[in-house]
Amino acid sequence: KGTKNWNSVGDHAPAYLINLWLATEKPEYADMLEYTFDTIEKRFPDYENCPFVNEKFFEDWSPDQTWGWQQNRAVVGHNMKIAWNLMRMNSLKAKDSYVDLAKKIADIMPAVGSDQQRGGWYDVVERALGEDEKIHRFVWHDRKAWWQQEQSILAYYILAGVLGEPEYHRLAREAAAFYNAWFLDTEDGGVYFNVLANGIPFLASGNERGKGSHSMSGYHSTELCFLAAVYTNLLVNKQPMDFYFKPIPGGFPDNILRVSPDILPPGSIKIGSVEIDGNPYSDFDAEKLSVKLPDTKERVKVKVNIVPT
Repeated sequence: KGTKNWNSVGDHAPAYLINLWLATEKPEYADMLEYTFDTIEKRFPDYENCPFVNEKFFEDWSPDQTWGWQQNRAVVGHNMKIAWNLMRMNSLKAKDSYVDLAKKIADIMPAVGSDQQRGGWYDVVERALGEDEKIHRFVWHDRKAWWQQEQSILAYYILAGVLGEPEYHRLAREAAAFYNAWFLDTEDGGVYFNVLANGIPFLASGNERGKGSHSMSGYHSTELCFLAAVYTNLLVNKQPMDFYFKPIPGGFPDNILRVSPDILPPGSIKIGSVEIDGNPYSDFDAEKLSVKLPDTKERVKVKVNIVPT
């Protein structure tokens, strides 16, 4: 009782809280996000002992390195997920500590969490090195899971887009190339759960055989598809994008539809144009990324063109 972990402390931010703030811009949600990431930045790093964050804690925030399957082990994707979301949060409430930790994770992780020969990112490794060991050992296998590729792709793309560092862009492109080459089932559709170290789909028994289970649905795949396009186009390549909405009448206070696709650096994007039901529409605030919806009882189709500044 009273234990804490990455999922309970931080995972609600990308799962729903960031989107809740984007849709409402209510200060209480921004405050909760700030509290969440201040806690992560303060409690999770453990670089005096190893290159991975701590993930489980007792009530007093002392590390719990004896629990169940995790023991003193690192989930590679959780480290990258922290880096990705710190950079999102920094665009809402900028803090050097957020950027410093995100960059530290991004700089350390390739050597200890990625496949330097074949590409892709590993699953779970031992946090501590054994006697005379130089490589953090795999806990169970050297397979690569689809969701951990997502975290690395999004982390390095947002780092590249916000900071403009070529090395982060290279790592983002390499991670995306491995995912696109091996995880997409181009014949039958869908995304494979796991692939072998060499990229061949892992189709043995258990949850990892199928493309859907209690631990795999569309969340990570659709999130990756959407945000990789956002970061690549709007931040890295400076290309406009079209976004489509069909809001429920009366579903938004004051009929204000907020359309920012993610928490991006202030002033980096704006609305270029809006159409409603195929017709040009002018009642919008380009800089605030909001559209004043018409007062109607019918659902309208809203097309918003967002452009980099």
